Amino acid sequence: MPPKIKTTQERELLRMTILDAARNLFVERGIEAVSMREIAKQIGYSATTLYNYFADKEALLQAICDTDFLALATGMREIMQIPCPILRIQALCKGYAQFALQHPGHYRFMFMTPRAPCNLEITDIEQGNTEQDAYAQLQVVVKTALDAGLFREELQDSELVAQTIWAGVHGVCSLEIALGNDVWMEWTAIEARLGLMQDVMLRGLLRESVGTIAH
Repeated sequence: MPPKIKTTQERELLRMTILDAARNLFVERGIEAVSMREIAKQIGYSATTLYNYFADKEALLQAICDTDFLALATGMREIMQIPCPILRIQALCKGYAQFALQHPGHYRFMFMTPRAPCNLEITDIEQGNTEQDAYAQLQVVVKTALDAGLFREELQDSELVAQTIWAGVHGVCSLEIALGNDVWMEWTAIEARLGLMQDVMLRGLLRESVGTIAH
C-alpha cells in the first residue's frame, strides 16, 4: 500500500512524482497510448489518487507543459537584462540549448513529442509575459534588434526571424538528443556545432555594418 499523504510538502512531492512518471511514459510510448491508470500504476498509486490532483488527462498534460515551459523561461530571466540585443540573442540561444541538453527528457516532451496545442483556458502561463513565456523572451529581443536596424533591410518580419533562430537551435539540440550516441556519424563536439550554427545564422541575418559577432 502506498503511504498516506499528510502534509502540503508530501502532496507537492507526489504531484511532481506524477508529472515525472507521466512525462516519461508520454515520451516513451506517445501521449495517446498512455492512460491515467498506467501512470498511477507506474508510481504505485490508484488512478483515483491521480484524479485528486488532476481532473483528467488533458489537465495532467497541461500541468507538465506549464511546469517545463516555466522552468525554461525562469532559467533565462537574467539574460533578458543584457542591454545589447545581439548579445542577448546569443545568450538566449545558449541558455535554451543548455536547458535542452541538461533535461533531454523534458525537451523530448516539450518539442519532440506530438501533442495537442496548448489549452489557453487552463494553462497557468501568461502568453506574452517574458517572466513566464520563453518564446516571448525571444520575440521581445528580436523585435528590439529589428527596431534598432540591426537586421538586413529586407528582414522586416520579427516573427519570421525569431522562429528561424529558434528552428536553428532546436535542430542542433534535437539531433544531439535523438542521435548523439549513434556511432554511424562521427559527431563533432556539441559546443562546436551550436557555436557554428549560431554564428552562420546571425551573420546571415545581420547588416554588414553591425560588425563582428561576439562569442
